[in-house]
Amino acid sequence: MTRKLVAEGLGTLMLLATVVGSGIMAENLAAGNDALALLGNTLATGAILAVLITMLGPISGAHFNPAVTLAFLVRREIDARTAAAYVGVQVVGGLAGAALAHAMFDMDLLQVSTKTRTGMGQWLAEGVATFGLVATILATLKARPTAVAAMVGLYISAGYWFTASTSFANPAVTIARSFTDTFSGIAPADAPAFIGAQFVGALVATGLMAWLLRDRRSSGE
Repeated sequence: MTRKLVAEGLGTLMLLATVVGSGIMAENLAAGNDALALLGNTLATGAILAVLITMLGPISGAHFNPAVTLAFLVRREIDARTAAAYVGVQVVGGLAGAALAHAMFDMDLLQVSTKTRTGMGQWLAEGVATFGLVATILATLKARPTAVAAMVGLYISAGYWFTASTSFANPAVTIARSFTDTFSGIAPADAPAFIGAQFVGALVATGLMAWLLRDRRSSGE
């Protein structure tokens, strides 16, 4: 269990260091071109997800995301005590990752975002983004388990561009991004609605995939 928790904390730390750090770098280099900055942020995030899931998946399952942990809890593939511990280290790891990114760019370690991200479109986008992420994980685990890392990286890369919210799709990421006043930030007041939408999306995906992926012989179909 200790190794699993360290893997979850480390993976979420590195994920947030990449999300926030690449956002800072992209904003610095893009000279005000938000599309170019988002592209840089997207490429780094999709790449690091593929790397981290490949590295740490055999140890902890590489959730790095409370919404994913909730999905596996509902599926009874993880117990409540382990799920709670996973979520705790994911949140702490995410906050540490944001602070690490700030340190690498000689910025104040503790920041509070002032970037507004709110409204029905944003909330719907987060529900859709998290639904798609959880569905991708569950369906790929059944179809081709060795492809999960690549599929998650590709899905999130796409999600940055097809969702209005740029696909946070992760409550731990959302919390950590509320403590960075940089390109990737979200105002703390806007974070709870994002997180609620993410959990709803995860639950809908878990339920639908349970039906869609069940064995046809056992279901009589």
